[in-house]
Parts: sequence; C-alpha cells; structure tokens
Amino acid sequence: MKRQGDILIIKIDRIPEGVVRKKDRVLAEGEATGHAHKLDAGDVYEKDGILYFKADDTVHLNHEEHGQITFKPGVYRVIRQREYEPDGWRNVAD
Repeated sequence: MKRQGDILIIKIDRIPEGVVRKKDRVLAEGEATGHAHKLDAGDVYEKDGILYFKADDTVHLNHEEHGQITFKPGVYRVIRQREYEPDGWRNVAD
C-alpha cells in the first residue's frame, strides 16, 4: 500500500472484468494546482469510476509536488481520498 497526495494505491490479485483501457496514464488530476499523478509506463484501466493499473515492469508514479513512487510489477487499484463536508462527500483537492 502506498500513498501519494490524495490517492492511495493497493496491490490486488487481478483487474476486474469489464474494465476499459484509458488512453493516458493519469491516475488523478490536481484540482487546485492542475498537476497530475501520472505513471511513466504500464496500462491504466477504468470501471465504474475506479482506476486500476497493470505494471509488467517497474513503473514510477510522478507528481510535480510529491516525491516519485516506484511500483514493482503487478496489478494495483487506485483509491481517491474523500472528505465529508455539509453538502456531502467529495474527493480531496490536491
């Protein structure tokens, strides 16, 4: 399990069926700064608003305001941190 800013990434056994491959490797875009959490390799998939990625080799997650994170080969799920406010739940702004 690793965290970068407002996203948490956990290793899982496999990617669920019915995912759609994304054209880019962005896991989250920063609402406050416009910076992005972006992988330098691997494939990113989405299903029902949840992101997954598969790394056949070592990949790095980069962000302009956070340190680089390295992931070993495997399959991962991306979880966006959320917070409650009077109008309900929302994603944390990074």
